[in-house]
Amino acid sequence: MIPRERLLTVLRGGIPDRVPVAPDFSNMIPARLTGKPFWDLYLYNDPPIWEAYIACAKRFGIDSLMDGYFPFRWPSDPGSGQSWEQFIVYRDEKRIVTQAGFVENGRRIWGDKVTIYSADNPPTGGVPPARIGLPPVPARYEPVEGVKQVDRGLEGLRRVKRLLGDQGLVGAFIITSCICSSEEAVYHYADHPEDLEKLKERRLATVERRFADLMAMKPEDRPDFLCVGGSGTLVFQNPKFFREHALPAVKRAIELASKAGIPTHMHSCGPEKELVRIMAEETSLTVIDPLETPPMGDCNLAELKRLYGNKLVLKGNLHTTDVMLRGRPQNVAAAARKAIDDAAAGGRFILSTGDQCGRDTPDENIRAMIETAETYGRY
Repeated sequence: MIPRERLLTVLRGGIPDRVPVAPDFSNMIPARLTGKPFWDLYLYNDPPIWEAYIACAKRFGIDSLMDGYFPFRWPSDPGSGQSWEQFIVYRDEKRIVTQAGFVENGRRIWGDKVTIYSADNPPTGGVPPARIGLPPVPARYEPVEGVKQVDRGLEGLRRVKRLLGDQGLVGAFIITSCICSSEEAVYHYADHPEDLEKLKERRLATVERRFADLMAMKPEDRPDFLCVGGSGTLVFQNPKFFREHALPAVKRAIELASKAGIPTHMHSCGPEKELVRIMAEETSLTVIDPLETPPMGDCNLAELKRLYGNKLVLKGNLHTTDVMLRGRPQNVAAAARKAIDDAAAGGRFILSTGDQCGRDTPDENIRAMIETAETYGRY
């Protein structure tokens, strides 16, 4: 089977020729392999990080489940309103710092956060300027020039699907599982609980609007699956908060997609055991990852397979530091064999890693994981 066919078989509950293998290396490893400063990819789109990912997926020959890496803009998504521009407010040989601003009544208004673009790491956004020794209003700044324009709409989605080809499947976010993803958000909703009801209504409307966009597309132009997850769903949201405020829109998206025969995917790093239970028992979600082990997460793959393996495609869960980064190829192969033993029986399993393999993960470790799936993972 080719990767695309193998993945579609698994997502439909069938038995492929072997266990699909899709290590999570959506960012740091693809950026490193370009040989460029990371800000070239994240700030200047040279190339965009999602294109670097596709090149990386093809280099290693994985079964790519490209879950939301391309930041697709739905046709009916509203504009951003205020016209913000990014400016470089600091740079040296290791980092570029940008701050957004706009002009109102002839006066430039500055945002209260900056984004740090590193030469060798993904960017860090939402940083107060004072935290890195910068003033709230920059004394000097320069425009960000040379950014390559990318189409994030339908033509951009078509391009990404063409680039990935038969190497896998392309997903797009229809809604996220996170309402609270920062301390500021937690405090805001504690102080203004009335905003949660309004947000719930807006999220449901977003799902309906975006799904209408989806159905208006030609079948060959549509994303192969829909993403409904969010990093750290149960980090700033406890299960009760998630179920009451975030889950309704997620459930509606899954319901609409299921009726249309479109798979759905949930990524949520961090603690996830309770989230797996909720999604298995209360929705028809197709696939969930990365099912991280302690201390990053709280998942036991064999237990999840026993409890929910007939309802969900499980995708995970080799440890990204102890195994993938610091281990040797034989350690990776042993961990991959154990994951296959724990979860491959009967299908509905994709061999993967925990959240985001580190930048310096040895190539030979990635290849050891892939080779184990290709040999030991045969049905």
